[in-house]
Amino acid sequence: MPVAMLRGGASARLILASGSATRADMLTRAGLAFDVAPAAVDEDSIKASLKADGATAHQLADTLAELKAARISAQNPGAFVVGADQVLVLDQQWFDKPADRDEAGRNLQSLAGKSHQLVSAAVVLRGGERLWGHTDHATLLMRALSEEFIDHYLDAAGDAVLDSVGCYQLEGLGAQLFQRVDGDYFTILGMPLFPLLDFLRGHDFIPA
Repeated sequence: MPVAMLRGGASARLILASGSATRADMLTRAGLAFDVAPAAVDEDSIKASLKADGATAHQLADTLAELKAARISAQNPGAFVVGADQVLVLDQQWFDKPADRDEAGRNLQSLAGKSHQLVSAAVVLRGGERLWGHTDHATLLMRALSEEFIDHYLDAAGDAVLDSVGCYQLEGLGAQLFQRVDGDYFTILGMPLFPLLDFLRGHDFIPA
């Protein structure tokens, strides 16, 4: 069933500078009307540079979110552009999305039985100027996983594991991986939604 859009009074466009279907779904279900314009940035080089400078995961997520928004904002100066990013941290190690099933299996083995953090950031730019930003984190304790279960999980989840830095979608089969979750649900999905909605409400994209 289609989600009803709550039309606000804003005359400017709202653009999501992310190719994440999960983030787009969050905004759609929250009743927002927006365009999607994924922004490509060289995340590997940015991560390497920031890590060398001793940056935190919060700083990394915020920087990547802003760079994505800035790229789209330069092309659409009148629009409000939302950039977002998420970083998974385990024992001060930053994880990347797995390239294939084998790497996904190795990542799950590394995460199994331990607590890791998901750090999610969102920023809004207009005309290249940063108007707002927010970073949040959640802590997730993954239960011990047998090799047999990991194989079964990877078979059942399929290519979806390659779309997530942690190889899971908590709203789906990924729920089977965990023993405890502490933090905001939307932050875990990849974007601090409630603070973003507060900002957009203040700029008439949705009724107050």
